[in-house]
Amino acid sequence: MADFSVARRTMVDTQVRTSDVTDLRLVAAMLDLPRERFVPQDKMAIAYLDFDVPVTALVQPVRRLLKPMVIAKLIQAADVGVTDCVLDIGCATGYSSALLGRLAGSVIALEEDASLAQIAGKTLTALGAANVTVATGPLTAGWPAGGPYDVIILEGATEFVPVGLRGQLKDGGRLVCVLGRGPAGKAMLFRSLEGELSGRTIFDAAAPVLPGFTQTPEFVF
Repeated sequence: MADFSVARRTMVDTQVRTSDVTDLRLVAAMLDLPRERFVPQDKMAIAYLDFDVPVTALVQPVRRLLKPMVIAKLIQAADVGVTDCVLDIGCATGYSSALLGRLAGSVIALEEDASLAQIAGKTLTALGAANVTVATGPLTAGWPAGGPYDVIILEGATEFVPVGLRGQLKDGGRLVCVLGRGPAGKAMLFRSLEGELSGRTIFDAAAPVLPGFTQTPEFVF
């Protein structure tokens, strides 16, 4: 049987710490949380690799957990405080939401795939994540009922700036995501200032595009 505690330590030491992730609370959470519990049984052996781990098989596009380095750097850039209210969009099986639950006051874990939401709910409950609530609905709509939020995190890429979510951020709130498809993607930090989103690039990143966040082709005469 795989020694997941060793794999967890190796993940943090070789993927997370080496990528300038210095938030000690986040590092402690990643050392403690069993990432293997958030993937299908046949994927446990690759749960800690530098890889976007698939958590669905039949659903298209295949949903994945973001690679550890990417999710760690996104969360660190969001600067999550102990009293913050966080919306985690595209939580899949809930690993990112469990991490956020260790840092924030409360977390809404939003997932539109009902089967994934059910898995997330059961796993988060089993791990005692009492401040994380799973919600089911379209990812692009966010979850207005739980807002406004201090932080919104997209657990995947978007092909367009998600300006539709700015109304769910508090003034001064942060939104982090990967903008763009494939190797040209950029991890972005946006801030809501007087109803407008102002963004900057924080690092190069590639991530699977979330459902609904694909740019609609423009019709050209």
